[in-house]
Amino acid sequence: MINAISGEADFIKAMKTSIFTGTVHSTFNRTINIKCYEDGDLYTIACRKVDNGPNTLIIDVDTMKSLEIEVNDRIYVQKNLLYIGSKLIITFDKAFKWESVLPIYPCNVEILNRNLKKMKEYINIHGVSGGIKKSIMPRSPFETEISNTLEKNTYLLLNEILNEQFSSALTHAVSIVGLGPGLTPSGDDFLTGLFTIFNMKNSPFYHYRSFCEDVLQKAKTLTNDISYITLKKASIGKVRESIISVLNLLLVENDEDLFLSLDNLLNIGSSSGTDIALGIVFGLEANRRAGGRA
Repeated sequence: MINAISGEADFIKAMKTSIFTGTVHSTFNRTINIKCYEDGDLYTIACRKVDNGPNTLIIDVDTMKSLEIEVNDRIYVQKNLLYIGSKLIITFDKAFKWESVLPIYPCNVEILNRNLKKMKEYINIHGVSGGIKKSIMPRSPFETEISNTLEKNTYLLLNEILNEQFSSALTHAVSIVGLGPGLTPSGDDFLTGLFTIFNMKNSPFYHYRSFCEDVLQKAKTLTNDISYITLKKASIGKVRESIISVLNLLLVENDEDLFLSLDNLLNIGSSSGTDIALGIVFGLEANRRAGGRA
């Protein structure tokens, strides 16, 4: 039996108050994903090296590899215990209940604008190239083509959002779903960051956040299950703890903690963290220009 350290409050509540059954969808060194029969969503069991996130339960192990869990292993919950086949029992009764709560967009944006400039410079130096951030030396003509397409379509997307032409913006957003390297493709990660900003209360584009849902409706068949659930949650402002940490620190004057939180974000996946961070930057730039125009 292994203890859960923490978990998303809604995930824990679902396991405690309703039937929760499914099968193992996919396995990785640090996570396993569960396909839930009741709502069709993916849920994640992660080792303690992973940050809290939507539909995620963090358990007290260093790696998932040694547990020998396999795809299609049966999942069920009984008396506050999560069973994964006959291989693992997880107790979550005393786990810390984490919630994804975005900070409110500030009325005075002076600190945010200064920190946004620092964030852009930091990503330029430390961000991983090959996705949204163009590689100086692409490994193949295919990588060059994908990178050029991402650059062109993200620029067009931002331009249409600034002009509040959301029907055109929808076309450009959909064009990058599933595009780029990684388990969660770069285009999807970029949109995750962008959706996050749309869902910050009081931001200039908050009242246009239905745009995120419009993109999501067209994304289901364009990307994989893992990336889709990330987009689905981000479309309603539910994102990982590392993303929320960056947003909170962008609103205060604390360079040391800001850069530490940026490091944590940039270290997600191969280029995923950088792609998410650039989506955040694009979203905040759009808010900044829209706010200035108003």
